[in-house]
Amino acid sequence: MANDSASRIALNGLWKNNPALVQLLGLCPLLGVSNSVVNALGLGLATMMVVMGSNIVVSLIRHQVTDAIRLPVFVMVIASLTTCIELLMQAYTYELYRILGIFIPLIVTNCIILGRADAYASKNPVLPAALDGLMMGTGFAAVLVLLGAMRELMGQGTLFSGMDLLFGPVAENWTLVVFPNYKQFLFAILPPGAFVFMGFLIAFKNVIDKQLEDRRRASEPLKESGSRRVRVTGNIN
Repeated sequence: MANDSASRIALNGLWKNNPALVQLLGLCPLLGVSNSVVNALGLGLATMMVVMGSNIVVSLIRHQVTDAIRLPVFVMVIASLTTCIELLMQAYTYELYRILGIFIPLIVTNCIILGRADAYASKNPVLPAALDGLMMGTGFAAVLVLLGAMRELMGQGTLFSGMDLLFGPVAENWTLVVFPNYKQFLFAILPPGAFVFMGFLIAFKNVIDKQLEDRRRASEPLKESGSRRVRVTGNIN
């Protein structure tokens, strides 16, 4: 896998073709559970592992699966991996699993996973497919965590509250109280607040993209509109 190809895959997953900010896929879990950092991180890591794992498996079996059955096979692969993640969360992060609830098994229906399996993993070797799954999953998880941090900060005045649900007793003292004696802003925690903050993130990305495009155009040398044609009349001695 060439370096330029790897960098392009990473840039697409993290920024240019981010599944949450550009493709606008997986918005239901994105907006439903991103009311805190720990919830967002838990769902983001679970989704990332399923995306990466499904890309690897689909890439390995791409030559053995015909077009007539490829989508059912892909869904079965995704469902199997989601079940594995669900069982692992029940075993090691049960309280967080209960909080996330139905959104963990609903990873099966996440359009990001099936879309990457069909559009990329089924047409590429294992290493590029694995990197694509990792970057797409990381891009989705990053937006989830950023949205969760914004909503937790504005809604409760804290950051990293309840991280022991994911990392165990070692994270019991990770809570950062940014605004002491803060009165909760309920709108930020509820789903309507998720739509508003998500709109801010999309707008912020669009502003950055426009500034980068303007700088790129400004740095390009001016091109001549066309060469002048000189007409010569008469005889030249």
